[in-house]
Amino acid sequence: MKVLRKDPRTGIIKLRLQSLDDLWHVANLVEKGDLVRASTTRRREEATDKVRPDRMDKIRMTLAVRVEDLEFREFDVHLRVSGVIEEGPQDLGRHHTFTFTVDEDLEIQKTWRASQLRRLDESVTATEKPLGTFLAIDDEEAVIAQLRQYGVREVASIRAPRQGKMYPGKDEHVAHYEEVLGALKRADLGQALVVLGPGFERERFGKWLAEKDAALAARAVQHGTSQGGMRGVAEALRSGAGAKVFEESRVGMETRLVERLLEEIGRDGPCTYGPAQVAAAVEAGAVETLLITDMKLRDVAVEELLRKAEGAKGHVVIVSTHHEAGKKLESLGGVAALLRYALT
Repeated sequence: MKVLRKDPRTGIIKLRLQSLDDLWHVANLVEKGDLVRASTTRRREEATDKVRPDRMDKIRMTLAVRVEDLEFREFDVHLRVSGVIEEGPQDLGRHHTFTFTVDEDLEIQKTWRASQLRRLDESVTATEKPLGTFLAIDDEEAVIAQLRQYGVREVASIRAPRQGKMYPGKDEHVAHYEEVLGALKRADLGQALVVLGPGFERERFGKWLAEKDAALAARAVQHGTSQGGMRGVAEALRSGAGAKVFEESRVGMETRLVERLLEEIGRDGPCTYGPAQVAAAVEAGAVETLLITDMKLRDVAVEELLRKAEGAKGHVVIVSTHHEAGKKLESLGGVAALLRYALT
């Protein structure tokens, strides 16, 4: 994401969206009631005395919409922002929907909270590359997934050969591995490649890769899981596999903190969850780490909670609901805390 213009006086920040991560960040920064301004297309307004006027061509114009609803659509790389037109050459008071994707600009005008500006700064400085890539391989399929700021995204699924010759003239496993290798080479792997899955198939692929592409094999880290596919990826994230990609990734850090929270809940350790309980812990100065979901961050009331927690030397972590750990935290009320000591 790139900041093209920032005007503290008017609250206008103009952004260029450069990646899928940027769409996700904007989806969490824009709130109902904000003003979003962008270039778009709309049918030309033209006076006519016809009962049913001819359908006009769409023309490009700049509109400002007072936001009523928004939707981040990861599956087709779009962010939809809907609301009532407040500024523009025509159709004031009518509804319009912006559909943003990568390489587009927009302006957001609002009263920015400190936590939102901090999140914006973090997203601007973050790398555009995926943090890392997983290859989950077993005897049925190979799944390639990328670890992004917003979560884990499956990018390819390659079925393993079954009975019969799918690849005439070649050993079926070798041909399958070559197909997997081709997909890996076409992908941006990020900081590391983690090869995971149960036992034999993962190890056999690792040996084949070392012979076929020593440079790529040197970047790969083997990690055993009890299952393959995206479930295996989630299992690896929960385990904090120890590879650089996990140690440095945002999702890995969030996952480990939420898993630690669940462990402390299970043994009645120093932790708490739920808005009222966490607020009491913050007031007592007992919060070591405050965990809050990106969805909960939309609540204006939490701004004071964040400020007080940081003022008492607590660490605030915003957890994405686009991965498993965030969904678990959301089920606990969207806010929780690891404490310095147990509260009576």
